[in-house]
Amino acid sequence: MLKISIVDDNSFLIHAIKEKLSFFEDVVVKHTSLNGSELLTKLGEDHNLDLILMDIEMPVLNGIETTQMVKQKYPHIKIIMLTAFDNDEHIFNAIKAGADGYLLKEINPKDLYDGILETLNGGAAMNPSIAMKTLKLLRNPIDIQNLKDKEEISLSIREVEVLEQLSKGLSYTVIAEHLYLSPSTVRKHIENIYKKLQVHSKIEAVQKAKNHNII
Repeated sequence: MLKISIVDDNSFLIHAIKEKLSFFEDVVVKHTSLNGSELLTKLGEDHNLDLILMDIEMPVLNGIETTQMVKQKYPHIKIIMLTAFDNDEHIFNAIKAGADGYLLKEINPKDLYDGILETLNGGAAMNPSIAMKTLKLLRNPIDIQNLKDKEEISLSIREVEVLEQLSKGLSYTVIAEHLYLSPSTVRKHIENIYKKLQVHSKIEAVQKAKNHNII
């Protein structure tokens, strides 16, 4: 028997996933949890599991944090992220945390079952759109770098406005006129921008801001 656990903060979705798995006689759902913390408590009592179907967006302890903790403590348990999201950041962070597969919740029962078997046999279950995004991330490591850095860059609305003006090649004086600021205030904003972006020139600042979709 394949011993499965489902973790999702939506009990209706847990029921829907259980229903999909009920078609397959060799699958048993050992337990379900509404968040990562609840799952860790249950694993502490009994970690005789083959695979966890894990949601990402959950209160208390989200799926990515939980995956990391489960993989550290119970490396034998396979984890498939089963989520409504296929955005690049979630995929990258889930893989980094140790997820073995990544499927979307709208998956049909047969594909879900095949994905579970594939993962338990050492493969990596991924639906096509996620597989394409994963390949893209691997082909463009700069995208991965951007995902890591994105959270660290926090510019104020005014700083973004100054950067946008700067990207048009305007002088400090013209930027000051456009934004109703004094040239010295513009200069101060630009100093802060350089510091936050960790750059030393106007060209570098504009380029990095564009790479991170700030402007």
